[in-house]
Amino acid sequence: MDKLDRYRQLIQQLLIEQTSVPYAYGEITIETIFDTANDRYMLADVGWDRTGRVYGIIAHIDIIGGKFWIQRDGTEESIPVMLLNKGVPREDIVVAYRTPAERELMGFAVA
Repeated sequence: MDKLDRYRQLIQQLLIEQTSVPYAYGEITIETIFDTANDRYMLADVGWDRTGRVYGIIAHIDIIGGKFWIQRDGTEESIPVMLLNKGVPREDIVVAYRTPAERELMGFAVA
C-alpha cells in the first residue's frame, strides 16, 4: 500500500473512532464526511439540544501534497497528537489553523 492510500485509510479510521463517544446531553450525533476523490475529511455535530439546533464542523483535514493539512481541530485529543501516535512523521502534518511561524515553533511542517 502506498503512502497516500495509507494516509487516506488512517484519517478515516481516526475520524470514525471519534464518532464512538456519544454526547451526554441532547440528541446529537457525530457524523463523518469523506470526500476521497478530493482528499477532504470532516467530522460534524448534527442534532438538537436544550438550546436548539446543533450543527457544526468539529474537524476538517485535507491531504495535500502527501501531507495532512489540519484545517480545524475541535477534538478533545488533538488530531496532530493522534497522527503522531499512529506513526505519522511531524513533517507530514501541517497544523493549518496556526500561522507558519507557530507551526515551525511547534515542530510541524510549515507547508
